[in-house]
Amino acid sequence: MANAQEALTILVTGGTEGLGKAIALRLAREGHRVFTAGRSAERRARVADEARKLNLSVTPLEMDVCDESSVARALAELRSAAGPVDVLINNAGIAYVVTMEEIRMEHLRAQFETNYFAYVRLIQQVLPEMRARRRGWIVNMSSQGGRFALPLFGPYSGTKFAVEAMSDALRYELIPFGVKVILIEPGIIRTKIEETSTELVSEYKELSKSGPYAGVYRGFVKGWQAEKDKAHTTSEDCAEIVLGALKARDPRARYSVPASAGRAMWFVRLLPDKTVDRHVSRSFGLADAGLADAGLDGAANAPKPGNSAPQ
Repeated sequence: MANAQEALTILVTGGTEGLGKAIALRLAREGHRVFTAGRSAERRARVADEARKLNLSVTPLEMDVCDESSVARALAELRSAAGPVDVLINNAGIAYVVTMEEIRMEHLRAQFETNYFAYVRLIQQVLPEMRARRRGWIVNMSSQGGRFALPLFGPYSGTKFAVEAMSDALRYELIPFGVKVILIEPGIIRTKIEETSTELVSEYKELSKSGPYAGVYRGFVKGWQAEKDKAHTTSEDCAEIVLGALKARDPRARYSVPASAGRAMWFVRLLPDKTVDRHVSRSFGLADAGLADAGLDGAANAPKPGNSAPQ
């Protein structure tokens, strides 16, 4: 930031719980005026109460990031109270954890509307003022899933790959105007998005148990739990990285959280795809998933390499 003592006006979408709330509270502790946007009145009231007890400048805003008029109303309220936005943190998101064959198109559209189009919507709303003042920060919350997609993460990772590409293009476009664009790429962090994801995919529950991909779901749950057991990064850790990025005179284009997750991505890039495929297949039990569901007869009758499949 230009001046360590300067109080900035910061907007955090998805800022009333989990990672967004941790970021909002951490930035408020630095003396900044933070506005946390969310749909739930109950969650907005909780974060307001918590901020009051801590004597922090945190103002909840009612906002549905997928609704143009809701975004416009919230930004008008913010500007009336604090002027233009100095820092936009695009954090609102959902996750449909389901196979690409089975996800319904309306759910896939909802995934992109929340995780990608809403980011662009907010950016377009705040950029004119940032450009005019030739200063500002846009922080887009991406994911390690925006650089490498796991099974069942096709819908979610699709949006994060899009956020990565959009952020790279935007960063170049804004160089002449002095506006910084920063990507934050968390690995596995225990946040509320997992609970939300469970609710979103509830109607796929039967398919996950008895559908053609049941073995893939079982393997994923086992492999994902093993990865979670090894993860110790918290929302507060991620909030510290966001703060550090905003304080940097010349921030990096992207920050991995934890840093070791970023190093792992380099190995994924350097290794042959077949090597990575074998590792993922072992980690998530994919090699045997289809055969287990087909049964021994199905495995025995499966077409051999070089033979034609039954018509």
